[in-house]
Amino acid sequence: MKNLFKSLFILFLIVSCKSIAQVDSSKFNNPIIKDKYTGDPAALVYKDKVYLYAGHDEAPNDFHFYKMNEWLVYSSSDMKTWESHPVPLKVTDFKWAKSDAWASQVIERNGKFYWYVTVEHGSVPGKSIGVAVSDSPIGPFKDALGKALITNDMTKFSIISWDDIDPTVYIDTDGQAYLFWGNTACHYAKLKENMTELEGEIHHIELPHFTEAPWIHKHKNWYYLSYAYEFPEKIAYAMSKSINGPWEFKGILNEIAGNSNTNHQSIIEFKGQSYFIYHNGASIPDGGSFRRSVCVDKLFYNKDGTMKRVIMTSEGIQ
Repeated sequence: MKNLFKSLFILFLIVSCKSIAQVDSSKFNNPIIKDKYTGDPAALVYKDKVYLYAGHDEAPNDFHFYKMNEWLVYSSSDMKTWESHPVPLKVTDFKWAKSDAWASQVIERNGKFYWYVTVEHGSVPGKSIGVAVSDSPIGPFKDALGKALITNDMTKFSIISWDDIDPTVYIDTDGQAYLFWGNTACHYAKLKENMTELEGEIHHIELPHFTEAPWIHKHKNWYYLSYAYEFPEKIAYAMSKSINGPWEFKGILNEIAGNSNTNHQSIIEFKGQSYFIYHNGASIPDGGSFRRSVCVDKLFYNKDGTMKRVIMTSEGIQ
């Protein structure tokens, strides 16, 4: 009996070791960028590829705020392997800006690529939104205006100096382009066809616990406005039959992302599958709120059009 027990115990150890080995050897695809810290992801589907744009978190371990001087671009044909491209845009490419390569988004129109970015203005106090343009989704990009598109003195819904951040842009089925942005207050306005001028007045949207990071996308007949909710940030969303609203709040989409106070999302559909792209601070050595990492997981819809809660995984896209 003693020998039998000993044999069974040895067999148990062998099986356990094999199981552990299988777990350790499984492929973890999140984060998708492992050689740099990246945050505030925005993705563009163009032809047969996804182009991922992100801010470059450069803060050292003893620096407890954002240190961001440039944006990065990556591309993928399968959402699993990502190719790095040369740095396409820096804060210094905007002569009127002085710092902070914060959240941004790129969109294509008539063969040109327009990049809406958040920076600190050099002469108008506060954050502002600029526009860069390129003939290629990987750049290089150049300042399209020579001045800011949005400055802090243009919006009065909030008195803070950082309420004009996190631009997201969407071109509706009728060809009309819209720009959404904001912190503590969600703003939106129409864009002229040249994509570098506002058309008409700036509007304000009331959303529960809106913090920042608006993102517009459409699925079937529904428009979705997702955004960072409370602080530390979760992602919540609202739905509408029109991009001009009214917006109906639908609840939480994504929980607090690792050990990052911020949570910034990009939602796309690629080759018949929807994806939720986000950042966290829980991956690669010394990650945190100011040294973030971009991740991707699948997103699914319910029959009524609402979105299912996104489950963040280490495995990512397999």
